[in-house]
Amino acid sequence: MSGRILPLLPASLMVLALLIKLPKLRRDRDRPLNRTACALLAVGAPINFLATPSTIASVNRHTGVVNFSAPLVFGLCTVFSGLCVVLVLQWRGGPPAAVRRATRLTTALFGTATAAIVVLFVIGDAPVERLRDLDTYYATTPWIREMIVCFLVAHTLGTSALTWLSGKWLAVADRARRPLRTGLALIVVAGLMDLAYLAAKWASVVARWTGHDLVFLSTDVAPPLAGAAGLLLGAGFVVPLVGGSATWMAFSRYRRLRPLWKALRAVAATQGRTVPLAWWSPVGIRLIHRESVIDDGILALAGWFDPRVRSAAYEEARGRGMDEARAATVADAAVLAAACHRKAAAARGSLPGAAAIPEPYRLGRRPLTALADAFRTSDIVAAARDAARDAATAGKPGLNPDPVGA
Repeated sequence: MSGRILPLLPASLMVLALLIKLPKLRRDRDRPLNRTACALLAVGAPINFLATPSTIASVNRHTGVVNFSAPLVFGLCTVFSGLCVVLVLQWRGGPPAAVRRATRLTTALFGTATAAIVVLFVIGDAPVERLRDLDTYYATTPWIREMIVCFLVAHTLGTSALTWLSGKWLAVADRARRPLRTGLALIVVAGLMDLAYLAAKWASVVARWTGHDLVFLSTDVAPPLAGAAGLLLGAGFVVPLVGGSATWMAFSRYRRLRPLWKALRAVAATQGRTVPLAWWSPVGIRLIHRESVIDDGILALAGWFDPRVRSAAYEEARGRGMDEARAATVADAAVLAAACHRKAAAARGSLPGAAAIPEPYRLGRRPLTALADAFRTSDIVAAARDAARDAATAGKPGLNPDPVGA
C-alpha cells in the first residue's frame, strides 16, 4: 500500500501548488513567471507516479509499445529539469535581457535533449520489457545506451543548476521573507538528494560498461532518493506560494495572537461586545474577531496597568541590550501579564479594585503580534506574571515594585 501512496505525495503537493497558482495565471497570463510555474507543476505532478513499476507496465500494455514508458518518463524528467532552471532564473529576477537570454538558452538545451531522447528510442531496439532496471539492462545497447546517457546528462545539468542557483539565492534572500527562504532551503536539500540519486544511477551504468554488477544501486538505492527528492521539491515550490498568500499570512497572524487572546478573552467578555463565530467563518474574519477580543481585553484591563511593573520590566530589558522598541514591547507585555492576575485576584476578593493604582499606565500602540510573542516567550514577562501571582496569593494591595528582579 505504501508503495502506491508514496509516489502520490509529490504529485499531490504539486497539484496543490498548481491549484493555488491557477487564479494568478488567469489574472496575469502575460507574466512569464506565472506561465513557467504552472507548466512546471503540470509536468512535474505525474512523474513519480508514471515512474512506478505498476504504472510503467500499464502504460506499455496500453500503448502496445515495449518500454514506451522509458522515453515518456525520461522526456518528462528532462522537460521538468529545464523548467526548474527557467523558473529559478525568472523567480530571482535581474536584467530582463539577461533573463530572456538565459531562458532561451535553457529552453533550447533541454528541448534538444528531450527530442534526442525520443529519437534515440525510436531508432534503437529495446525488445525486452524492463520495469525497474532498464538503464542498466540496456546500458550497452546501441542508441538506447545514448538515450540513457542523454537523460542522465540533462538531468544532472538541470539538478546541478537548480541546486546552485537556489543555494546562491538563499544566501542573499531577505531573512524577513521566511516562506521564500524555507522553500529555497527545501529545494536545495531536494537537489542534493536528487544528485545522490543520479550518482547511484551513473555508478550502476558505468559499472555495466566496465563489466561489473552494481544494479542494486539503480533498483534499490536510487528510487527512495528520487521519491524523497520529489517530495521535498514539491514542498519547496508550495511553501513560497502558500506562505506568501494573503490567506496564509492571515492564518499565521491569527495563530501568533493565540497566547494573548487566550489570556484576555475572559476579561473581554465582561465588556459584553464579543460575538461568537460560526465554525465555517473564514480565517480573515477569525483574525479580525481575535484582534477585537484582544483590544476589548486591553480596554477592560486599562485601570490595572501598574507603571511600576512597566518601569522595572523596561529597565531589565534595556539592561539586557534590547533596543528601545523591543524593550517597550516586552515591558507592555509584562504590564498586561501582571494586570491579568491582578484583576483576577480582585474578582476573587484577594485584592482591592483598580483604585489601588491611582495613576495606571497607558499601554502603548504596539503591533499585536509582537506583543503576543513577548507575552508568550519573554522570561521578563514570566517574572512579572509570577510576581503578580505571588502578590495576589499574599493578599497585598499593591504589586512588588521590582517584579522582575531588576
